[in-house]
Amino acid sequence: MKKSIFLTALLAVFVSIPVFAEHPSSFSQAKRLARDIYQDNQTTFYCGCDYSNAGEIDASSCGYEPRKQPKRGKRLEWEHVVPAWEIGHQRQCWQNGGRKNCEKNDPEFSKMVSDLHNLVPSVGELNGDRSNFRFGMIPNEPRAYGQCDFEVDFKDRRAEPPASRQGDIARIYFYMRDQYGLRLSRQQTQLFEAWAKMDPVDDQETARDMKIKNIQGNSNCYVLNNCSVK
Repeated sequence: MKKSIFLTALLAVFVSIPVFAEHPSSFSQAKRLARDIYQDNQTTFYCGCDYSNAGEIDASSCGYEPRKQPKRGKRLEWEHVVPAWEIGHQRQCWQNGGRKNCEKNDPEFSKMVSDLHNLVPSVGELNGDRSNFRFGMIPNEPRAYGQCDFEVDFKDRRAEPPASRQGDIARIYFYMRDQYGLRLSRQQTQLFEAWAKMDPVDDQETARDMKIKNIQGNSNCYVLNNCSVK
């Protein structure tokens, strides 16, 4: 009897142990894993457009209208909230050969650009238009993507996301800063601190963080509000 109870308890322990989680080995692998994170809520980060398993954007679901690239606007792309360009320009490898050199010779760079916390699903055109521009506020919010609340100032190299995503972006930047030593300017820090307060964590953001932890093995403490916990 005791042996039966012991085996039952032991089985319960093994069943409760999650599949071993580890950081994606490459950006390509990270993109494949990211699809699982959003499987239950396949909507793009900025516009809230539905997309199919094949990566086709349903523009009618969100009122998105292409600005200039209708073909790219039909496809899903995985965007770095903190651009690879911004990450790379703080590393020596970029100065000696750009992104290709970083991917080949800098394991830490590869880890940073494949971090699932920094990847979000985006309409392809928006990903291209945002490019490596920093986030900020754009006066008068000139709309160029239909009902999608996303603005790009190409002259000032700045992008303004919808208010409902500004806190998410701030917390991702703070995570990347703390996790990898990413440098943020004083102006960026002040802006993101304000955004984080105006757009607090919601259930969707928390659920995303939990899924990433199950796959990658770590959480964003700014989402869980436990950064002071050691």
